[in-house]
Amino acid sequence: MTGGVFDELVGQDEARRVLADAARGTGMTHAWLFTGPPGSGRSTAAVAFAAALQCPDAGCGECHSCRTALGGTHPDVTRVIPEGLSLGVDQVRGLIQGASRAPTTGPWQVLIVEDADRLTEAAANALLKAVEEPPERTVFLLCAPSTNPAEISVTIRSRCRVMGLRQPPPGAIADLLVSRDGLDRREAELFAAAAQGHVGRARRLATDPEARAKRHDVLQIPRRLTGLGACFTAAVELIEAAEAEASGTYTDRSAAERDALETALGKGGTGKGASKAARGASAALKELEKRQKTRDTRAQRDSLDRALVDLAAFYRDALAAGFGARVAPVHPDMADTTRAAASKLSAESLLRRIDAILDCRKAIEANVRPRIAVEAMMLALWRA
Repeated sequence: MTGGVFDELVGQDEARRVLADAARGTGMTHAWLFTGPPGSGRSTAAVAFAAALQCPDAGCGECHSCRTALGGTHPDVTRVIPEGLSLGVDQVRGLIQGASRAPTTGPWQVLIVEDADRLTEAAANALLKAVEEPPERTVFLLCAPSTNPAEISVTIRSRCRVMGLRQPPPGAIADLLVSRDGLDRREAELFAAAAQGHVGRARRLATDPEARAKRHDVLQIPRRLTGLGACFTAAVELIEAAEAEASGTYTDRSAAERDALETALGKGGTGKGASKAARGASAALKELEKRQKTRDTRAQRDSLDRALVDLAAFYRDALAAGFGARVAPVHPDMADTTRAAASKLSAESLLRRIDAILDCRKAIEANVRPRIAVEAMMLALWRA
C-alpha cells in the first residue's frame, strides 16, 4: 500500500494504487472523473492526486509541493467547490482560462471541480471543449456522486478516465478516527457506523458536540409523533435546526466577502465620482448577496438531508431487528429503541415510513419548499 498524500483515502486500496502509479507516469491522462457515493472520499482523492502530481517523489506528503497542494495554497492547483445550486458557464470559463496557463512551479496545472454534477448545460459544454482540446500541461480532475450518473454528460465521461470509489467500511473509518483523532475505539466504531460510510460526517460527529446533539434530536422524532400537532411541531423544529446549522457555516466568510467588496469599490470615498461609484457598488453588493443566499440555501438543504438520512436509518435498523437480520445497525446506541419499534410496527409499516423519507428527499431535490416536504413526511410517518 502507498502512503504519503494518500494516507487519508480510507478503504480505497485499489484507487490508491492506481493514482500513485499515474503520478509516476503509468496510466496518466489529462482528465479524470472521480465517482462514488457521498462520503467515499472523491474530493480527498482528487486533492491527494493533485499533490502527488506536483510532488517530485509522486506524493511523499512532506515536501513543500505536497503541503501546499493539500493545504489549498499551491499556485498551480485550482480547486472549485460549487457553493450554490449550480455552477455557471461564466465561472467555468474563468477557471478554464486560468488552468490554461503554463505551470509556474510544478509540472502540471491542475483544475479540481467538485460536485461536477451541478454544472449547468452551458458550463458543461464549455468544460467539454476544454477537455477535448486540453492545454499541454493541464489536468482536469472532476468529482461527482455515483448516485445519479446521468447528471454528468456522457460525452464528458467518455473523455475522462473514471475512478470509481466505494463506500469505506465502518472498520476502516473507525481505524482512522482512532489513529488520527485519538478517539476511544468504542466511540470511533459508534460514529463510523452512524456516518454510514461518510468519513467527513464521522469525524464531525466525533469532534462536534452540536452535531451529536442534532443527531440525538433527529432520532427522537419517531417517538414524538403522537398526533397532528406533534407532526407540525417536529417539522418546524427539524427545519429550524437545519437553518441554524447552515447559518453559522458561512457567516464569517460572508461578512469578509462583503467587507472586501466594499473596500474594493471605494467605500466612504468622496469627490465627483462618488455618487456614480455608489450606484455601481449597490448593484455589485446585490449580486454578492444573491450568491450568498444561494450558497446558504445549499447549506440548509445539505444539513436537512443529513438529518433525513439519519431518520431513514432508524427505521432501517428497526426493520432489520424485526426480521432478525444479521446486519450491523447504523445506530447501535439506539438498539433498544429500534427493537421496541420493531415489536410494535409491521414490516410493511416500517417500509412505508422509509418510503416517506425518501420521497421527502426527492421532493426537496426537485425544489419543493423544504417546510412543505417535511410537513408532508411527518404526517406520513404518523399515519403509516
